[in-house]
Amino acid sequence: MNEHILIERDGAIATVVLNRPEKLNALTKPMWQRLGHAMRELSADDAVRCVVLRGAGGKSFAPGNDISEFEGERSNFEQGKAYGQVLHGALSAISDCRHPTVALIQGICVGGGLEIAALCDLRICGESSRFGVPINQLGLVMAHAELGALIKLAGRAVAMEILLEGRVFGAREALDKRLVNRVVADEQVAAEAYATARRIAAGAPLVARWHKQFAREIEAGAPLTEAQLDEGFRCYDTEDFRIGYQAFLKKAKPAFEGR
Repeated sequence: MNEHILIERDGAIATVVLNRPEKLNALTKPMWQRLGHAMRELSADDAVRCVVLRGAGGKSFAPGNDISEFEGERSNFEQGKAYGQVLHGALSAISDCRHPTVALIQGICVGGGLEIAALCDLRICGESSRFGVPINQLGLVMAHAELGALIKLAGRAVAMEILLEGRVFGAREALDKRLVNRVVADEQVAAEAYATARRIAAGAPLVARWHKQFAREIEAGAPLTEAQLDEGFRCYDTEDFRIGYQAFLKKAKPAFEGR
């Protein structure tokens, strides 16, 4: 199933492609396994500065799970729990990625596809993109690990509206609901997403990783320790800080080294 999850590299920008366009990139259990592995692999790579997640084919980011797999893989409690462990492992790998992540959304972004996008740091979609989680029509729930990400992104009221109604809606409504950061013309989605990734990659990579770490620590809700607070000043001892402020004084573009 490695061909269904591709990793592409362009310098410091990595792209993870959900590559099953003949099924609109519907996810299978092996795809979830490979997605988790790919994200953990990229997270450990210090040469990466941004990860873009996208679907192949231009018609769909992902519609969620492949329903035809349910009878053999998710037909009872034990199977559902085992499947959930794989799925949640992949979602955790996206959430825990040290590098900034950008969801490039073309077309359908529903169910598990929306869950993946919700865990990215930024989401950019086209005007004709469609969103929703109509799992109430399947008799399925969104488990705690998945629901938490949606609530954190859009708030409880919006998450409940999405789940209880099971309605599929458009890009502008998704923007109003804070599900996406930016809506652009369909033909501009890839260009805008990669322009965003290049802007991120041009910044100091240690700073991006620190900001993600700090956000997670704040969201955890526990009182911050002295060591955690001190981490907010470690940047002053980095080579990138020296490069950054000297380039600013010289009115030059900084070339950060990630150290």
